[in-house]
Amino acid sequence: MIARRRFAAGMLALPLIPRAAHAGGDPFALAGSFEQGGIARGQVPPGTTALRLNGQPIDFAVDGRFLIAFDRDAGASAVVEAVLADGQVVRDALAIAPRSWNISRLDHLPKIPLPSAEFAARRPAELARITAARAKQTGAQGWRQAFAWPARGRISTLFGSQRIYAGEPGAYHSGIDIALPTGTPVAAPADGVVILAAEAPFTLEGNLLMLDHGMGLSSAFLHLSRIDVREGETVRQGQAVGAVGATGRATGPHLHWGISWRGARLDPLLVAGPMGAR
Repeated sequence: MIARRRFAAGMLALPLIPRAAHAGGDPFALAGSFEQGGIARGQVPPGTTALRLNGQPIDFAVDGRFLIAFDRDAGASAVVEAVLADGQVVRDALAIAPRSWNISRLDHLPKIPLPSAEFAARRPAELARITAARAKQTGAQGWRQAFAWPARGRISTLFGSQRIYAGEPGAYHSGIDIALPTGTPVAAPADGVVILAAEAPFTLEGNLLMLDHGMGLSSAFLHLSRIDVREGETVRQGQAVGAVGATGRATGPHLHWGISWRGARLDPLLVAGPMGAR
């Protein structure tokens, strides 16, 4: 059974995967989707001086709120730890549910041919810009909000989908594709700061726009026909930031929306909820 709850004003109400009861209750007041590609938010115990997920330090806000997320290929468990001022460590073990992905096996087709010389020459600089953008810390507070869909339409490719060519896996689909006509407005799903606004189309992503929502959470919008905001600009939820297109490696006009947290790829359906929910 999937339940919903909201534990603080302005926080995201996400589907909850039931967690096994344990002594002491839930020390982190976690709410969210505890499954591959999911996201959860919580509150640190009083007196917390440091917070870790699977041994890695993560940030928490002055009011004690924080978020954690689970990659598409996350393992079956995760551990959240808070170090208190007196040296005590509070731990919570999380069960991360596996998911079934849309896998297409193309046994008689070879993997995509090797990239062109032009692609090989341009791609390193593009990847460096994307990596540098994701490393920016802007102090944005959109991570606290209930995310909205940047555009609504027919979902043409689900998050996590993957093709296997003659036994060789291709890269899985790291976002969600929404088929829409060129020029359809794209809105910010939550408050944020523009961390990348490509002034020229990237080889794969085309006109690429990236927003930082704070706490390591960011959105990327690919294949845009135009970008309406500038790097460093603060945007508000629902503000128009660009328009759907087919730039870069795209076979037709659509919006590719990707969400990541500290390198983990997340499913927009688990962050914004079903498209018809709002």
